[in-house]
Amino acid sequence: MNTINDTDYNFPKQKSIYKGKVREVYNINDSILVMIATDRLSAFDVVMPRQIPYKGQILNQIASKMMEATADLVPNWILGIPDPNVAVGHMCSPFKVEMVIRGYLSGHAAREYKLGKRLLCGVAMPDGMIENDKFPAPIITPSTKADNGEHDEDISREDILAKGIVSEKDYVVLEDYTQKLFQRGTEIAQSQGLLLVDTKYEFGKTKDGKIVLIDEIHTPDSSRYFYKDGYAERQEKGESQKQLSKEFVRQWLIEHGFQGKEGQVIPEMDDAKMIEISDRYIELYEQITGEKFVKADVSSVPERIEKNVLTFLENN
Repeated sequence: MNTINDTDYNFPKQKSIYKGKVREVYNINDSILVMIATDRLSAFDVVMPRQIPYKGQILNQIASKMMEATADLVPNWILGIPDPNVAVGHMCSPFKVEMVIRGYLSGHAAREYKLGKRLLCGVAMPDGMIENDKFPAPIITPSTKADNGEHDEDISREDILAKGIVSEKDYVVLEDYTQKLFQRGTEIAQSQGLLLVDTKYEFGKTKDGKIVLIDEIHTPDSSRYFYKDGYAERQEKGESQKQLSKEFVRQWLIEHGFQGKEGQVIPEMDDAKMIEISDRYIELYEQITGEKFVKADVSSVPERIEKNVLTFLENN
């Protein structure tokens, strides 16, 4: 199985490389970023030993399609998609907050609610809700990341402004963009028989001070979806909702005794499990986009990526 684990390119005018859990970002002349989506799989903030075939292509192509589908609402960082696994765009200074928006009482919000909390990031949650109920209106519950890469931390709008993490003028724009993106994402999901439950958006500023959408958008790694069909019936019966996200990976790991805690051993994933996860990601792609997934040529992936990126940089 030819997958992308680690890259080590030296593009013209390259200044630096940043390697995240899944993506690798090349700084070209402090003006352009080349973002490569690898096939690495991360769960519980731990990168798994083996890679998932086509995962990088799937995430990159969902994100690029969703960026294109929202570009009339919110400007984004993208300049082009020269390769199935690559996005190229403007270098930006990222805001140090993630704009998390929730349409339903699920995940982290539901866990906090069960503990008796009715405020999340300074936002009130109504009494009398059960897990996966729809909020009267979507709520924005931001998080901020520690510089040392620890877990995201909840933060309120008031604290963001008080600590000067984002100026009030800019934060008003981030809130407006977040609401507009979530509304469009909700409409796209519903057209595919899905409910966009919650998601996160990240923003940055270009050199000329323009606020743009960066990173990924509406992918199964950054968002949670429910199937629309049967949602109401499952809620009435108190049953779990049918989800469309990478939650199935986390559940398999939990069943095999791994939650990223100290001393736990990552369970072995054989070839059959790798292919099964790959097939599930392809299913996610087709369900979210409504399009048939076309597998890229993986006979020589590193060379393919290098050739496509070099051609793009030469012509732009």
